[in-house]
This record gives sequence, structure tokens and C-alpha cells, in this order.
Amino acid sequence: MTGLEFLGMLMLVVMLGAIFIGIPISFTLLFLALIFGYIGLQGSTVFDLAYLQILGLMKQDEFVAVPMFILMGYICDQAGLMERLFKAFRDLFAPVRGSLYLVVIATATLFGIAAGTVGATVALLGIMAGPIMTKAGYDVRMSAGAITAGGTLGILIPPSVMLVVMGPVLGISVLKLYAAAFGPGFLLSAMYMLYTMGRSYLNPKLGPPVPKEERPTSMKVVLWECVVGLVPVTVLTIATLGVILAGITTSTEAAAMGAAGAILLVIGYGRFTWRGLFQACHNTLATTSMVLLLAAASNVFGAVFARLGTANWITNALLAVPLPPWGTMSLVLTLIFLLGWPFEWPAIVLIFLPMLAPVATGLGYDMVWFGTIVAVVLQTAFLSPPVAMSAYYLKQVVKNWSLADIYRGMADFMVIQVLCVVLVLVFPKIAMWFPDWLEEGDRMAVPLQVDDKEEGVDSHALEAGDAMQPSEKDEETAPSR
Repeated sequence: MTGLEFLGMLMLVVMLGAIFIGIPISFTLLFLALIFGYIGLQGSTVFDLAYLQILGLMKQDEFVAVPMFILMGYICDQAGLMERLFKAFRDLFAPVRGSLYLVVIATATLFGIAAGTVGATVALLGIMAGPIMTKAGYDVRMSAGAITAGGTLGILIPPSVMLVVMGPVLGISVLKLYAAAFGPGFLLSAMYMLYTMGRSYLNPKLGPPVPKEERPTSMKVVLWECVVGLVPVTVLTIATLGVILAGITTSTEAAAMGAAGAILLVIGYGRFTWRGLFQACHNTLATTSMVLLLAAASNVFGAVFARLGTANWITNALLAVPLPPWGTMSLVLTLIFLLGWPFEWPAIVLIFLPMLAPVATGLGYDMVWFGTIVAVVLQTAFLSPPVAMSAYYLKQVVKNWSLADIYRGMADFMVIQVLCVVLVLVFPKIAMWFPDWLEEGDRMAVPLQVDDKEEGVDSHALEAGDAMQPSEKDEETAPSR
């Protein structure tokens, strides 16, 4: 290890220490990058590098979709879409053993497609399903696990903000990531359903059917609730994901259509208020600012880290481990899984993923597949202690459930998640069949490419561990000292 590589490793250790003691991540990354970069990169060079990195980040069109998808999620929360879905599924599956488990997971899956949120999904499911499950005599541990695990599907199933952010970080198409995430996302949802329904069938006390006196007496009522609850979310899904996968629009355009569709949905349900719209816009602004500030700071940090040579040293060290490719990949995924304990997904995707992605490239893995399996692993960030934000979201709304029971319930579903990761690792086609099918039939929208030489723009992707190379135009506009 050279002196510069050691300096980069020291910067990484100091960054971890500063985050663990509670210093805001974005400012920690930016200040450490400037300080250590000034020491190791010949003084003022680091400021030019920071300027070019932030400018390069602003040229990533995919990030335009972030605020639109976030706004779509907040608007869907206000539309009462989850309440409609929950009631429709509850009436439909009422006679089935473990029906409320099925209702919770199905509702979370469809609402995840429409909204892509986690905190709001877990909280709303807890408010609606928690008291009903308790009254029906459902097992607290499995009920808590179903709500928290189902609620986290929103960060995996498109349109996921996490996948939008991950695409530019890995230098791959967000559309391909969306297509690849469908397989593992719905597989995980199906595994949750099979687990809960299977245990309810073997032990009816864990999940009895809905009492007859609480079931609707008319099939017309059931069908009407299904139409009111399912048709709007289907239309909204087609307006966002369908148009992307059909090759009509890009993710940015689809995000705008989804946000507009969500507003129309609120109006259609008669729940639109200007105050609610302003609140959704305010929340969108706050969340987007947090994500993009972290993206800019981590981009500068990653560029300095790469220029010091530490990123290459870590890559070579992992590639030199005497393991077969699948063994080294398992080691990388285990490391990401452990990082999910103290960190949430934005920090892992924007800080640590660029350090580990070159290992997957060196092993010969497809980066779309790698991004998808990482997304499955990162879902555990909301279920793994000590952070386990889903547990706290649920505890706040279902106060009669102990945190210990919630944690134990989440642990059962984490085992299912690990099994899903193993399946995607052993059978890559689970993730890749859909994007491959779309590519073979030329069914995927491809944005028009502008000739970089004519425009003087460097469109170099944000490859893992790679600093943006300045274009001629960037050099002309760089601040002089």
C-alpha cells in the first residue's frame, strides 16, 4: 500500500467514525474529501475536481425523475389509495385462512408500485391492519413481520427511487434496472405470501379467516370495492411503468406522468386540497434535497477516493481473495448486508457501492444483474437492527405491540430475504429474463443521444470508483485561481 492509498484508507476510516458519532453524512463526505484531497492531490486540484464532479452529476438526466417519483408517492398517500386497496383485498380474501397476511402483503406490493415509499406504507398498514389483526387473534410476531417486510417492497419494486439513484452510480440504464427488479420483487412478495399462508394452513390459530359477521354479504359490494380499489392503481401503473417498458417514454417523462396521474387520482377520490398539495410539494423538496446533496457530496468523495488509488487497492484486494467468482460475490453481498445494519440505502448506494462495483465488473458479472441483487440485499436495511426503521415506524402506530415481538417477526422474514438473494445469485435469469426479453424485441425506450463532440459535453457515466474526466467545455468554465 502506497502513501496515497493509505491516506485514502484513513479518509474512509475517519468518515465512518464521524458518521457513527452523529455528524451529518453529506457534510462529512464533502469536508473530508476537500481536506484529504488537498493534502494528497497537490493542493487546489481537489477544488477543480469537486467542481467537475458536481457539474457532471447535474448532467445526469436520470436524477430529474427523483423529485417526480417522490411527489407521486406523497400524493398517493393523500389519495387514500392504500385504504381502498386494503378494503378491496380484505373483502375478496375474507374466507381464507391467513387472509389478513395475504391482504397486507398484496396491498403493500401494489401500493409499492404506485408510491414506492417505505415509511408511509408501514405506518398506514400498521394503522389499518394492526388493530384488525389483533382483534382477529392473529399472531403478533408474524403480523408485525408481514407489515414491515411488505412495507419495504416499495424500495425494490419499480418505480423505486433507489433504483433511479443506483442507475447513474453504476453507469447503467434505469430502465433496465426497473425491468430486472420485477422478477426478484414479485418473487419476494410471493415468498412472503407462501410463508404466511403455509403457516396459517398448518396452524389455523396463527391466522384465522375473517369472522363471518365482518364479511360483506353481497358479491356486488366485493366487486365494486375491487373496481374502485384496483382499477385506479392499474391505470397509474400503466401511466408510469407501462409506458417505459412499452418503449413510449423514458423514466423522467414517465415520472412526470405518474405525478400528474396521482394528482388526478386524488381529485377523483374527492380528497384534493391545496393545503395537501403544498404539503406534498414541501415534503418532496425536503426529501429530494437530502438525496441530491448526498449524491453530490458522495460523488466528490468517491472521486478523491479513486484518485488517491484506494478504490483500486480495495478492488484488487477483493479480487485476489482465493475464492471462486460466486464466493467473492457472496463476500461482497455479505459486506453490503452488514452495512445495512447501521446505514440506510442512500448512504450505501452513494458511498459504498461505487467502491464495490468494480469487483463485480472484474469478476465478469453483468452490472444490471449486480444492481438488482444489491437492491434485494439493501431491502434489509429497513429490517435489520439496530437502525431497522420499519420497526420504529410500526411501533409508533401500533403501541400495544412490543418492539421485541416486532424485531422477532422481522427476523423471520429476513431469512426469506436471504433465501431470495441466494436464488437470484444461483439463478441470474430470475432478474435478467425480463430486460433480456425487452431488448431482444426492441421494446425498451432508448433516449435520444446527443453527439457529445458537437455539444462539447462529457456524458461519461458515473462509473464506480471513477472520477469524471473534464471535457474541453468544463475546463473553460472551471473557476480559475
